[in-house]
Amino acid sequence: MEEKSLTHGIKFKDKVGYALGDAAGLLTFSLIGAFQNKFYTDALGISPAKIVILILVARIWDAINDPLWGAFIRSRKPSPKGQFRPWILGFSIPLAVSAAFMFLKIPGLSEAKYLVYAYITYIMYGMMYTAVNIPYGSLASVVTDDELERSSLSMWRSIGAGVGGLPGTIILPMIVYTVTGKYANGTDIKALDETKLFWCVLILSVISVFVYFVHYKLTKERIAPQKHEKGANSGAIVTIKELLKNRSFVTLSLASMLLIAFQFYYQSTYTYLFTDYYGKPGLYAFVTICTYGPMAIFIPLMNKLIRKFGKKELCAAGMLFAAAVNVGLFLLRGSALAMNPMVFLGFTFFSGLGQTFLVLEVWALVMDTIDYYEVRTGKREEGMIYAVFSFTRKLGQTLAGVGLNALLAYIGYDGELSKQGIGLSETVLAKLYDISTFVPAIMLALMGVILLVGYDLSKKKLQTVHTDLAAIREAEASQAE
Repeated sequence: MEEKSLTHGIKFKDKVGYALGDAAGLLTFSLIGAFQNKFYTDALGISPAKIVILILVARIWDAINDPLWGAFIRSRKPSPKGQFRPWILGFSIPLAVSAAFMFLKIPGLSEAKYLVYAYITYIMYGMMYTAVNIPYGSLASVVTDDELERSSLSMWRSIGAGVGGLPGTIILPMIVYTVTGKYANGTDIKALDETKLFWCVLILSVISVFVYFVHYKLTKERIAPQKHEKGANSGAIVTIKELLKNRSFVTLSLASMLLIAFQFYYQSTYTYLFTDYYGKPGLYAFVTICTYGPMAIFIPLMNKLIRKFGKKELCAAGMLFAAAVNVGLFLLRGSALAMNPMVFLGFTFFSGLGQTFLVLEVWALVMDTIDYYEVRTGKREEGMIYAVFSFTRKLGQTLAGVGLNALLAYIGYDGELSKQGIGLSETVLAKLYDISTFVPAIMLALMGVILLVGYDLSKKKLQTVHTDLAAIREAEASQAE
């Protein structure tokens, strides 16, 4: 086992290495929000109603699979290379293979056969992503126990996620669409080219394996895992019951569920919006820049702001501000300003400004709840806690996928028209704009309220938690001597 006596003091390579773990995952995971729904509706010809059922079935399986995988990892004896890192490296190749198959269109199949293929590949990718992401999410809590270092790791993870998502959200929209006709006003009608999309996904999948390997080499687990005795009150069911009594964990899980739902929803709806409403799918690339660009402003200031205001307080205020921006965007509907994609992107930048705090700090908040759990129970359950937390985030994906496809069916969206060079009706386009602005505003507002009112690990309370945790660490060190 690697030396574990030092539980803090991370170096720059730790931060870069940890960031690369999420960068590798997002190289393929970001494609789900950006392209999967459109691939299913436009390339495979699957109706939105059937996609809803597919997503629900996948999430039911996740409800079983995620906690089981967390419990399995928790029950394994750590290898000399660590408790979590070997799992990340080991499953990186199966994850890459499943990502490529998820976006492969086999020519000549019926809709029913395409639907079966979608079930198999989508669920398989979800299982492989769980196999990698649960140990990765648990890793930060054993890299350091220092609050500001963990906040730094959370920020670097968010940077890694942003970088990993860049190819799928910036480069691919400029490559994978083909002009098939024109609207009456001269705007291009563009269709998704599934062949180009597959080869792009394959390349990104191969790169992800290499990035995971570098992540593995650069990271180090410093905090020794607790030993779990058989028959002790530390089983998976006991842990879940304890978590359900933990107000900070429950409310953070709700807020994070809405965050991932919001991110998947707006990524998917904006793909439709910029392709069908504005006729400029290439501009979708700037959505990512406008959303994540504000991070560059706040990253150098984040630790100072946390010391002054607290993580919870910053995140809640930021989400309420972002909600107000999206309400303003919705109120522009029907105006000349709404028809200008650059105005839309300008509002997206200010919305991203508000989202920055929670996006950067959500993983630090998770680590705070892990610490709070240890103070309350005397047990450290990184794997199980992250498995349950990961499942709630997948519920967010479900919320986004079900909600989006239900709304697409409601507004009368037809993915086959663009391939035939036929544009959507003005009514459908207007409704597409509405669901792309008003629904995100509601989700952002809910996140702000949940964090402000429900999440109870305030700046003051966290100081007490970390004082108690330091005492626990000292006691553990004394017993080990």
